[in-house]
Amino acid sequence: MKKSSTVTGVLGLCIGLLVGTFFFANNDGNAPGETTTSAPTSGAGDAPIRWKMASSFASSLRTGGTSGKYFEERISILSDGNIELRYFDPGSLVPALEIFDAVSAGAVNAGWTNPGFWAGKVPALQFFAAVPFGARAGESLAWIYHGGGLELMQEIYAQHNIYSMPCQVSAAEGSGWFRNEITSLDQLRGLKMRFFGLGAKVMEKLGVSTQLIAPGDIFPALELGTIDAAELSFPALDLDLGFYEVAKHYYFPGWHQPTTFGELMINLNDWNSISPRQQALLQTLCQESIARTLAESEAIQFDALYELQEKGVTLHQWEPAVLDAFETAWQEVVTEEAAKDADFSRVWDSLRTFRENYKVWGDLGYID
Repeated sequence: MKKSSTVTGVLGLCIGLLVGTFFFANNDGNAPGETTTSAPTSGAGDAPIRWKMASSFASSLRTGGTSGKYFEERISILSDGNIELRYFDPGSLVPALEIFDAVSAGAVNAGWTNPGFWAGKVPALQFFAAVPFGARAGESLAWIYHGGGLELMQEIYAQHNIYSMPCQVSAAEGSGWFRNEITSLDQLRGLKMRFFGLGAKVMEKLGVSTQLIAPGDIFPALELGTIDAAELSFPALDLDLGFYEVAKHYYFPGWHQPTTFGELMINLNDWNSISPRQQALLQTLCQESIARTLAESEAIQFDALYELQEKGVTLHQWEPAVLDAFETAWQEVVTEEAAKDADFSRVWDSLRTFRENYKVWGDLGYID
């Protein structure tokens, strides 16, 4: 399928969403799942919000953590201090991979995290994080905001007393860090590897033993030999975490995460307790964050790749035959998972149908 996702195009989409939220909130043109209200400018007349937000990402981590800190500062400014969303690093309130339960139970008001972390609890939510061999950012955002994706996401989260919305988008990821060059699929068999989301199921099909490890715990696991290989994110973030110190072979493309979404999740009772103005301001700032994180994540990769090469890292591209094997395994995985879970099947049907229809436009409108 022909695909294009220039940052300019996606920024235009995001800006359009922002404009829609501010200026058209009183008509029926708002995006699915958004609150109809007048343009949010301050918190005058609204009860103050003082919430704690647990994060899965260290505040220094690009862009997952830094975007959360920016959000914390920005929401206070835009609300004239009416909304305070205090950012807590992983483990300060709850461990990184326990935020879902904490927010659902109301032990924590909000979470800055990623839907893919909840694969073991609600498999369907993985589609709102990253999809193997999926769409790039522009097409993904089109499905989320205009193809029914956001409605499905919020419907599923509501079953668990959570309101969630996309609040970050990042560039394509690396495919993994390995201690040795991988010249055949047989070398993957038996490896212990940190892997995320739906892509982990694909790797398991190929004989890899996968583990979901929080970002801050990956380097120690790799260094101590608890795992043999790892994937986490895009080059700039992987550079920051120092994976190159242990593994020197870095593979591309990130077939498992061509686009990755992060989320702001909020306890549903807390969400329903705030005013439409406050809800709209949070939604609008998430849309701004989507534009910012996508642009930043696209802009910082080439310098990171130069630096990794200077540090002795060898950059590899998977052979076409290997990518074909990954894609074949993915088709098996998605068919099997859809047969086991009704929500997973519903979301997959929605996404697949949208992508089939989008292809009519994508093939005509864009150059590969």
